[in-house]
Amino acid sequence: MKRFAIIGPVFLMILSAVAVGCGFQLLLIPEKLLSSGVSGVAMVIGYLSGWNIGWLYFALNVPILFWGYRVLGKRFILLSVVTVVSTALSMQIIPQFELTDDRLLASVFGGVLVGLGSTAALRFGGSTGGFDIIASIISRSRNLPIGILIVLLNTIVVAALGFLKDDWNAALYSMLSIYLTGKIIDAVHTPHHKITAFIVTTHTQELASRLLKIPRGVTIIKTRGAFTSEERDMLMTVTTRYELAELRKLVTQIDSKAFVNVVQTIDVIGEFRKR
Repeated sequence: MKRFAIIGPVFLMILSAVAVGCGFQLLLIPEKLLSSGVSGVAMVIGYLSGWNIGWLYFALNVPILFWGYRVLGKRFILLSVVTVVSTALSMQIIPQFELTDDRLLASVFGGVLVGLGSTAALRFGGSTGGFDIIASIISRSRNLPIGILIVLLNTIVVAALGFLKDDWNAALYSMLSIYLTGKIIDAVHTPHHKITAFIVTTHTQELASRLLKIPRGVTIIKTRGAFTSEERDMLMTVTTRYELAELRKLVTQIDSKAFVNVVQTIDVIGEFRKR
């Protein structure tokens, strides 16, 4: 079971990377369009220089992954490394092929395919690297809305394509692709970057101590069941959607009978993830 717990997520990261690679090689890159995040930066550099976009994507992610390893959860970053490496390799194996010469179709289906791959990576505890990691790191020390940070970074990348290549049609179609990628992630995973988990458990101290090591603040609330009148503790903790898979796995390991309610958090007032 432990071996499957490792091999399973790694295999899913590879599959998600292949989906992202197909979206790049078959739809976005042949039409000179951009994806979101660091992949978009790699595409801009590749279009201007003629360098291999897959290796650029890998090279740009390396310092971000090292930075994330020091600040974020190790499991999250290690699975992200698998996805980034697999995406770069898949872009060397999958040939660039113009599946359609219609930029609208390429932006729509390219955005959807990249979104599905990114969602699979997030759903099972990893990511495709890039701006998601940067924004999550920034939000640790400063309580800034991650969604706005990602939109701002992506807007800068798309504007660079428009100015440097003087191709505003490509820039606008790229914005459509990036928007659809985000909508797919929001629809399948969770639309809010911050979430609150309410965990009713009989393993209070063990679970609370593990959550505090992530590190994550925890509030313990005394509760009583209306039907059984049985008293239990409820742990409340605020986290990000990037660590939802890790939280789910942690709770299941410690108390498989725990009742967990995950709700969307629009904003947090006060200290959040500050050290």
